[in-house]
Amino acid sequence: MKIAQVIWNGRVTAAIMEEGHGRPIPEHTVQDLIRLSERENVSLVSLASQHATKHKEPLKPIIPIFPSEVWACGCTYETSASFRDAEHGTREGFYAYVYREPRPESFFKGTARVCVGPGQKIGIRSDSKFTAPEPELAVVLGSKGNVLGYTLANDVSAWDIEKENPLYLPQSKVYNACCSLGPVIVTPDELTDPYKLDMTCTITREGKTVFEGAVSTSKLHRKIETLVEYLFRANSIPPGSVLCTGTGIIVKEENALAPGDVVTIRVPEIGELSNPAAIVQ
Repeated sequence: MKIAQVIWNGRVTAAIMEEGHGRPIPEHTVQDLIRLSERENVSLVSLASQHATKHKEPLKPIIPIFPSEVWACGCTYETSASFRDAEHGTREGFYAYVYREPRPESFFKGTARVCVGPGQKIGIRSDSKFTAPEPELAVVLGSKGNVLGYTLANDVSAWDIEKENPLYLPQSKVYNACCSLGPVIVTPDELTDPYKLDMTCTITREGKTVFEGAVSTSKLHRKIETLVEYLFRANSIPPGSVLCTGTGIIVKEENALAPGDVVTIRVPEIGELSNPAAIVQ
């Protein structure tokens, strides 16, 4: 099942998406459905099916969830770890160490406050000269760490700030409009193998493509359940939180985001997440 949020009767409303149309779920956001699902011990798919209208409407997905929290993982693809070590000039392989060791890197990305949906502007920090998109598969989680569904994420990052000093990572990662999510949440009954997804990313500038990249999630070094298990260690995560699983597509400094650029991330099984970039204060 593909679950989204749409504007219906002037309100943010959950909907089941089918062939470009939506069946609204009146009086519920996706976050509402997740909380109700846990209270009533009913699956999200069953609950959405029960409450959705029967008729389809030509509705456009917005941000698929207003997440309680967003967390992200780093160095989960070898390309990311090696690029960061090269950027930082770390002779001992600081990022390679994280890539190969059992404990993954995870960090707090923010809340719904810093998140945008399809078509909305992603942020370029005004004090950054090398802000880049990080295309990622993301999972929506229940309070017990159960995967409720998959979506696309853009973990927008000011890489020059992190490069200056790894302790600046929170400033590199957490700021206004630093995370894009969408277009829909695909439940595990439909997306049965998250390690067989082909992801692409393009950056267009004034109608011309200035960057293209691709990766298969088969290159994800750690299992999603491992990332989730470490996240939940001594750390209670509220239902409806999102975990970004890391990027395997590297945008280099010559393709740093500029105002007006459009970043498009695509996985056929999930859809397309496209956002223009703008400077934020």
